Amino acid sequence: MFRFENIEYLYLLALLPAIALLYVLRIRKWRKQRRRLSEEELLKRLIPDWSSSFQWVKLSFILLVFSLIVLGLSNPQWATKREKVKAMSSDIFIALDISQSMMVQDIPPNRLERAKKLVEKMILSLKGNRIGLIFFAGEAFIQMPLTADYAAALMFLKSANPGQIASQGTAIVEAIDIANSSFEEDKNHQRALVIITDGEDHDGEAVSKAKEVNAEGLSVFTYGVGTQNGDFIPYVNDMGVESYKTDAEGNFIKSVVNIKLLDDLAQAGGGEYYSVLEGESTVDDLVDELERIEKREMEQRSFTAYDSYFQYFIIFSILFLALDFFWPEKKLTIFKSKI
Repeated sequence: MFRFENIEYLYLLALLPAIALLYVLRIRKWRKQRRRLSEEELLKRLIPDWSSSFQWVKLSFILLVFSLIVLGLSNPQWATKREKVKAMSSDIFIALDISQSMMVQDIPPNRLERAKKLVEKMILSLKGNRIGLIFFAGEAFIQMPLTADYAAALMFLKSANPGQIASQGTAIVEAIDIANSSFEEDKNHQRALVIITDGEDHDGEAVSKAKEVNAEGLSVFTYGVGTQNGDFIPYVNDMGVESYKTDAEGNFIKSVVNIKLLDDLAQAGGGEYYSVLEGESTVDDLVDELERIEKREMEQRSFTAYDSYFQYFIIFSILFLALDFFWPEKKLTIFKSKI
């Protein structure tokens, strides 16, 4: 198994275009200054061995060295030993609302992006448990079954968007049904479902469904994303024009978080209701509650030893840095002796 020990350093690779742009601007400025001093043809006569191509070679070296240093800092590793490990684990599904109302910007940058940040923190804090992802809008589907592959969970989470489900709405009942039916038959441990939504366009059966599944051992927690003041629902029409959703009379539709539904849902499901407005500390409170549910012993095959390869990237970065330093700034010429 391959991994980066310090994967956060890879974000530095996003600086490559900026570095290239600054270098190109520097070259253009230098060329303008050179034109002020003399005409191009005269400069070629004065310095016939000068080569402008070396500047682009040096840019390639700079970008390559920077990339190698970043990869070295992230420390690529390859797993060398895998063992069976027994651990106490809970099964937790996270149901994320990806309906169009989650694009409302009453919570910057919008409800969905804020929800993704919360879920990311939740996943990283729940390591050691099996986690599954359910996405829902007008319908619901399992995006990722229960697993301990947290990297995959984060990858699926980042790709979540309203375009993944054509029908709009908030199918909370269907999300609860899917989660409850996706757990294993073993009922000797508690299971949990965390519903993250604004509660818009719900049906009346959600609360009774939460009470029903709680009787079967599933605890339902809710996390409200949005404000009571709300805002208009943005969307892009068939012509590609950004606008806001309107009702049958042409009035803009305002979306507000349905606190009462989410609170009733959590109480019926034996869980707790949390709000994004109370700050990110509520994620820690939610994780504490989830860690208290009854766990069971799980046998997992886990990688326990890794070999690091950061040194190779650092060595090559030094070599290319030296090559850049000694790279000639003039055309290479071969002198022939006259006899």
